[in-house]
Amino acid sequence: MSTTAILLCAGKGERLAAGVDKAVVPLAGRPLFAWSLDTLNACAAIDAIVMVGSTKILKDLVAASGLPSGKIVAWSEGGKERQHSVGRGLHVLPEGCTHVAIHDAARALVTADVVTRVVADAREHGAAIAAVPLADTLKRVSLGTIETTVPRQGLWCAQTPQAFRRDWIEAAHAATKAIATDDAALVEALGHPVRVTPGDPMNFKITTAEDLAFAEAWLVRRMERAEGSA
Repeated sequence: MSTTAILLCAGKGERLAAGVDKAVVPLAGRPLFAWSLDTLNACAAIDAIVMVGSTKILKDLVAASGLPSGKIVAWSEGGKERQHSVGRGLHVLPEGCTHVAIHDAARALVTADVVTRVVADAREHGAAIAAVPLADTLKRVSLGTIETTVPRQGLWCAQTPQAFRRDWIEAAHAATKAIATDDAALVEALGHPVRVTPGDPMNFKITTAEDLAFAEAWLVRRMERAEGSA
């Protein structure tokens, strides 16, 4: 079995209001996407990486900053929607790839342990996603008033990576006509079961300036601890 990771770096990040693609926003002294690229490159469960986004910008940043590129086998421009970007990544997968792990660069704090667990479950069951149980109480609201409280039992928050048999995810993207923000939903629509792999609460999606500041503080503290123990 061979697993290729598709690293999605094409999001515009309007809510960050940074004026550049979200993936290249500075985070603790490096482009945001660099943190996920480091993790995927160091993870033994990942054999190859496909980069999807503004190709020239990403290539220049990788070359200029000495980011790990040994596992990168292909580059592709991003699409209008996330789903289109994934589709473009699927079109440039290397020969011999049997499984695909799709990860959003905006989840910059993903760990190699999470990636490894998701890939292992996908190899065993055909499809798996990282996810965490919902902790908050949900309210269905209309016109500023609560209509009902939604029981949170059995509800999970989906994360990435999401990993699949290559033939399943390719067929799922080929079959859908709708826009989806979750690749697992497309695979589910074909009738395939998707395994839920325990994720990590810190594997959150950086969407707002507050998210970025929190991730920066966490990374800086981690680097300081590493330096202190060296």
